[in-house]
Amino acid sequence: MKFKIDKYEKYTIVAIGEEKVNSTVAPEIKSEFLNLAQDGVLSVIVNMEGVKYIDSSGLSALLVGNRTFSERGVFVIFKVTDHVMKLINISQLDKVMNIVENQEEAADVVLMSEIRKNADSDEQMI
Repeated sequence: MKFKIDKYEKYTIVAIGEEKVNSTVAPEIKSEFLNLAQDGVLSVIVNMEGVKYIDSSGLSALLVGNRTFSERGVFVIFKVTDHVMKLINISQLDKVMNIVENQEEAADVVLMSEIRKNADSDEQMI
């Protein structure tokens, strides 16, 4: 499977380089998300720009990422193509996942989440 991983201080970007995210590549994506979590990554941003088609196993891989990183930080996807977005909407995953237009917006979601979590922990200390 083709993908690129760029690690930054606050998040890691996973750029999926496959046009079809199906049962052939979905297990590798899930595995990569779990490896990143084991490595201590708190937030993941997924670049979906090259993905033209996704099936239920691909959507399941995104859900694994969402579940894994929402518990520790945040999971955001961006540059979702129209066809893939239709499938995400049909499956109602748009209601549970952070989906934005570009990398800058995705980084903002991560930073805002971190600010909220810090504010919540400060309130608990009072």
